[in-house]
Amino acid sequence: MYRPDHFEEIRPEVLRDLIRRHPLATLVTLGANGLEANHIPLYLSSVTEGALDVLQGHVARANPVWRDMLPNTEALAIFHGLQSYISPSWYETKAETGKVVPTWNYAVVHAYGPLQVKDDPEWVREQMVALTRQEESGFAVPWSVADAPQEFTDRLIQHVVGIEIPISRWVGKWKVSQNQPLRNCDSVIAQLEQQGRPDSDEMAELVRATCKDGREELS
Repeated sequence: MYRPDHFEEIRPEVLRDLIRRHPLATLVTLGANGLEANHIPLYLSSVTEGALDVLQGHVARANPVWRDMLPNTEALAIFHGLQSYISPSWYETKAETGKVVPTWNYAVVHAYGPLQVKDDPEWVREQMVALTRQEESGFAVPWSVADAPQEFTDRLIQHVVGIEIPISRWVGKWKVSQNQPLRNCDSVIAQLEQQGRPDSDEMAELVRATCKDGREELS
């Protein structure tokens, strides 16, 4: 991934936060038929001191991804965070020079590691419980795997296979207006907030934290 220094994000706590907020990964693997891409929610397991961060998930047993990956190759899990089109008409400098063009703001994490198969029903159940607990935590009445009859979930689990990816390396790219003058950051934030959409409000906060507040701390 092309990532100029001013867009690169390597802080583990920031990368972990994006993965947990946006767990649906694009999982890219290399098999006998070339590159394959699958879209799979992955749970970032609890981190212990000195241990690798680990992604855990499951796929349909009929999905060839868990059988066809070439040995001694890494898988790539791409996590897409916030994204927003940025109009050049939003920039304060448009009126001054006219030298502005559209762009796209976004935050992503790329995580690499060997894909390991966990063909173990108990492991799969624990992974499902962990991911479900994470995603249901904000609901007034959270659903849990135990709410369904066990014979029903046992039967479903027979048709899936667990996968695990110990993260050997990861990097993020936060392209959120850091390359713009502060007055353009201010106007982008204001325009995003006027959109009246939750995702636009979140992007405005990300621009403020990454572009504007970050520079003020350095000044």
